[in-house]
Amino acid sequence: MTETSPPREHHIHKAMTEHYHSRRRMLLISLTIFLLLAGITVLVVWLIYRPHRPHFSVVGAAIYDLNTSSPVVISTTMQFTVLVHNPNDRVTIYYDRLTVFVSYKNQAITPPLPLPPLVLGHRATVSMSPMLSGSAVPVAQHVANGLVTDEAYGVMGLRLVFLGRLRWKAGAIKTGRYGLYVKCDMMLGLKKGIAGQAPLLGAPDCSVDV
Repeated sequence: MTETSPPREHHIHKAMTEHYHSRRRMLLISLTIFLLLAGITVLVVWLIYRPHRPHFSVVGAAIYDLNTSSPVVISTTMQFTVLVHNPNDRVTIYYDRLTVFVSYKNQAITPPLPLPPLVLGHRATVSMSPMLSGSAVPVAQHVANGLVTDEAYGVMGLRLVFLGRLRWKAGAIKTGRYGLYVKCDMMLGLKKGIAGQAPLLGAPDCSVDV
Protein backbone atom coordinates (compact mmCIF):
# COMPACT_ATOMS: atom_id res chain seq x y z
CA MET A 1 0.00 0.00 0.00
CA THR A 2 1.24 3.49 -0.77
CA GLU A 3 1.28 6.15 2.00
CA THR A 4 -0.97 9.08 1.47
CA SER A 5 0.59 12.53 1.82
CA PRO A 6 -0.71 14.81 4.60
CA PRO A 7 -3.44 17.14 3.58
CA ARG A 8 -2.41 20.43 2.06
CA GLU A 9 -3.94 22.29 4.99
CA HIS A 10 -1.56 20.54 7.37
CA HIS A 11 1.47 21.74 5.39
CA ILE A 12 0.13 25.30 5.39
CA HIS A 13 -0.52 25.25 9.16
CA LYS A 14 2.95 23.85 9.88
CA ALA A 15 4.60 26.49 7.70
CA MET A 16 2.64 29.29 9.37
CA THR A 17 3.52 27.97 12.83
CA GLU A 18 7.22 27.80 11.99
CA HIS A 19 7.08 31.29 10.51
CA TYR A 20 5.33 32.63 13.64
CA HIS A 21 7.92 31.06 15.98
CA SER A 22 10.75 32.30 13.80
CA ARG A 23 9.46 35.88 13.87
CA ARG A 24 8.90 35.64 17.61
CA ARG A 25 12.47 34.47 18.16
CA MET A 26 13.81 37.30 16.01
CA LEU A 27 11.71 39.82 17.91
CA LEU A 28 12.93 38.56 21.27
CA ILE A 29 16.54 38.57 20.08
CA SER A 30 16.19 42.12 18.73
CA LEU A 31 14.55 43.32 21.96
CA THR A 32 17.27 41.70 24.07
CA ILE A 33 20.02 43.30 21.98
CA PHE A 34 18.31 46.71 22.20
CA LEU A 35 17.93 46.52 26.00
CA LEU A 36 21.52 45.36 26.37
CA LEU A 37 22.86 48.23 24.25
CA ALA A 38 20.65 50.73 26.07
CA GLY A 39 21.88 49.44 29.43
CA ILE A 40 25.50 49.64 28.33
CA THR A 41 24.96 53.20 27.06
CA VAL A 42 23.40 54.31 30.34
CA LEU A 43 26.19 52.65 32.32
CA VAL A 44 28.90 54.30 30.23
CA VAL A 45 27.29 57.74 30.57
CA TRP A 46 26.83 57.18 34.29
CA LEU A 47 30.48 56.20 34.75
CA ILE A 48 31.63 59.21 32.73
CA TYR A 49 29.56 61.71 34.71
CA ARG A 50 30.01 59.97 38.10
CA PRO A 51 27.43 61.80 40.23
CA HIS A 52 28.65 62.61 43.73
CA ARG A 53 26.65 63.32 46.85
CA PRO A 54 26.00 66.97 47.74
CA HIS A 55 27.87 68.77 50.52
CA PHE A 56 26.11 70.48 53.44
CA SER A 57 27.87 72.80 55.89
CA VAL A 58 26.58 75.00 58.73
CA VAL A 59 28.22 78.43 58.75
CA GLY A 60 26.04 80.34 61.19
CA ALA A 61 23.59 79.89 64.06
CA ALA A 62 21.35 82.05 66.20
CA ILE A 63 19.16 81.26 69.21
CA TYR A 64 16.35 83.72 69.86
CA ASP A 65 14.33 81.72 72.37
CA LEU A 66 14.95 78.61 74.47
CA ASN A 67 12.64 77.81 77.34
CA THR A 68 11.60 74.74 79.28
CA SER A 69 8.45 74.53 81.37
CA SER A 70 6.19 72.04 83.14
CA PRO A 71 4.86 69.67 82.04
CA VAL A 72 8.14 68.83 80.33
CA VAL A 73 7.97 70.89 77.13
CA ILE A 74 10.38 73.11 75.20
CA SER A 75 9.67 76.24 73.22
CA THR A 76 12.48 77.51 71.03
CA THR A 77 13.26 79.71 68.06
CA MET A 78 16.51 79.07 66.21
CA GLN A 79 17.99 79.99 62.85
CA PHE A 80 20.82 78.31 60.98
CA THR A 81 22.70 79.37 57.87
CA VAL A 82 23.56 76.35 55.74
CA LEU A 83 25.53 76.13 52.51
CA VAL A 84 24.48 73.39 50.07
CA HIS A 85 27.03 72.60 47.36
CA ASN A 86 26.83 70.45 44.22
CA PRO A 87 30.36 69.06 43.66
CA ASN A 88 29.58 67.64 40.21
CA ASP A 89 30.96 69.16 37.00
CA ARG A 90 28.29 67.75 34.66
CA VAL A 91 25.42 66.69 36.91
CA THR A 92 22.46 68.72 38.19
CA ILE A 93 20.84 67.81 41.52
CA TYR A 94 17.10 68.14 42.14
CA TYR A 95 15.82 68.17 45.73
CA ASP A 96 12.21 67.31 46.58
CA ARG A 97 10.19 67.19 49.80
CA LEU A 98 12.96 68.69 51.92
CA THR A 99 12.24 69.17 55.61
CA VAL A 100 14.52 70.27 58.44
CA PHE A 101 14.35 70.07 62.23
CA VAL A 102 16.59 70.38 65.28
CA SER A 103 17.28 67.52 67.66
CA TYR A 104 18.95 67.45 71.06
CA LYS A 105 20.10 64.21 72.67
CA ASN A 106 18.45 62.33 69.75
CA GLN A 107 15.05 63.92 70.37
CA ALA A 108 13.41 66.53 68.13
CA ILE A 109 12.92 69.88 69.84
CA THR A 110 11.36 71.63 66.81
CA PRO A 111 8.66 70.36 64.46
CA PRO A 112 9.76 69.55 60.87
CA LEU A 113 9.85 72.63 58.64
CA PRO A 114 9.04 72.03 54.93
CA LEU A 115 11.47 73.69 52.52
CA PRO A 116 10.77 74.67 48.88
CA PRO A 117 12.10 72.46 46.05
CA LEU A 118 15.71 73.16 45.16
CA VAL A 119 17.72 72.73 41.95
CA LEU A 120 21.51 72.94 42.02
CA GLY A 121 23.36 73.19 38.73
CA HIS A 122 26.95 72.16 38.04
CA ARG A 123 29.30 73.23 40.84
CA ALA A 124 26.59 75.52 42.24
CA THR A 125 26.28 76.56 45.89
CA VAL A 126 23.19 77.95 47.57
CA SER A 127 22.74 79.44 51.04
CA MET A 128 19.61 78.82 53.09
CA SER A 129 18.65 80.20 56.50
CA PRO A 130 15.60 78.34 57.82
CA MET A 131 13.93 79.74 60.93
CA LEU A 132 12.98 76.84 63.19
CA SER A 133 10.57 77.31 66.05
CA GLY A 134 8.41 75.11 68.18
CA SER A 135 5.84 76.04 70.75
CA ALA A 136 5.47 73.58 73.62
CA VAL A 137 7.20 70.58 72.05
CA PRO A 138 6.98 67.69 74.57
CA VAL A 139 10.32 66.12 75.49
CA ALA A 140 11.72 63.58 77.94
CA GLN A 141 12.81 64.79 81.37
CA HIS A 142 16.51 64.13 80.70
CA VAL A 143 16.31 66.33 77.59
CA ALA A 144 14.91 69.26 79.57
CA ASN A 145 17.46 68.72 82.33
CA GLY A 146 20.27 68.57 79.78
CA LEU A 147 19.26 71.87 78.22
CA VAL A 148 19.23 73.58 81.62
CA THR A 149 22.67 72.17 82.44
CA ASP A 150 24.15 73.14 79.05
CA GLU A 151 22.74 76.64 79.32
CA ALA A 152 24.37 77.06 82.70
CA TYR A 153 27.66 75.65 81.40
CA GLY A 154 27.63 77.83 78.28
CA VAL A 155 27.99 75.14 75.63
CA MET A 156 25.24 73.17 73.89
CA GLY A 157 25.40 70.34 71.37
CA LEU A 158 22.68 70.27 68.70
CA ARG A 159 21.95 68.31 65.56
CA LEU A 160 20.39 69.87 62.47
CA VAL A 161 18.64 67.21 60.37
CA PHE A 162 17.51 67.41 56.73
CA LEU A 163 15.21 64.78 55.24
CA GLY A 164 13.98 64.56 51.66
CA ARG A 165 14.57 63.04 48.25
CA LEU A 166 16.93 63.91 45.43
CA ARG A 167 17.53 63.11 41.78
CA TRP A 168 20.59 63.47 39.59
CA LYS A 169 20.43 64.62 35.96
CA ALA A 170 23.36 64.00 33.62
CA GLY A 171 22.67 65.26 30.11
CA ALA A 172 19.32 63.81 29.07
CA ILE A 173 19.44 61.07 31.71
CA LYS A 174 17.56 61.66 34.95
CA THR A 175 17.67 59.13 37.77
CA GLY A 176 14.83 58.05 40.00
CA ARG A 177 14.34 59.61 43.43
CA TYR A 178 16.69 58.63 46.24
CA GLY A 179 16.12 59.18 49.95
CA LEU A 180 18.27 61.94 51.47
CA TYR A 181 19.33 62.08 55.13
CA VAL A 182 21.69 64.82 56.32
CA LYS A 183 22.77 65.34 59.91
CA CYS A 184 24.91 68.25 61.05
CA ASP A 185 26.32 67.91 64.56
CA MET A 186 27.52 71.14 66.12
CA MET A 187 28.58 72.71 69.39
CA LEU A 188 27.25 76.20 70.12
CA GLY A 189 28.38 78.80 72.61
CA LEU A 190 25.40 79.78 74.73
CA LYS A 191 24.97 82.57 77.26
CA LYS A 192 21.91 82.59 79.47
CA GLY A 193 19.62 85.53 78.85
CA ILE A 194 21.38 86.61 75.66
CA ALA A 195 19.49 86.09 72.39
CA GLY A 196 20.96 86.26 68.91
CA GLN A 197 24.04 84.88 67.20
CA ALA A 198 25.52 81.81 68.85
CA PRO A 199 29.17 81.13 68.01
CA LEU A 200 29.96 77.79 66.38
CA LEU A 201 32.68 75.98 68.30
CA GLY A 202 34.80 74.22 65.71
CA ALA A 203 33.70 73.22 62.22
CA PRO A 204 30.29 71.49 62.27
CA ASP A 205 30.44 68.10 60.64
CA CYS A 206 27.60 67.28 58.21
CA SER A 207 27.22 63.71 57.00
CA VAL A 208 25.13 63.02 53.88
CA ASP A 209 23.48 59.66 53.23
CA VAL A 210 21.68 58.92 49.95
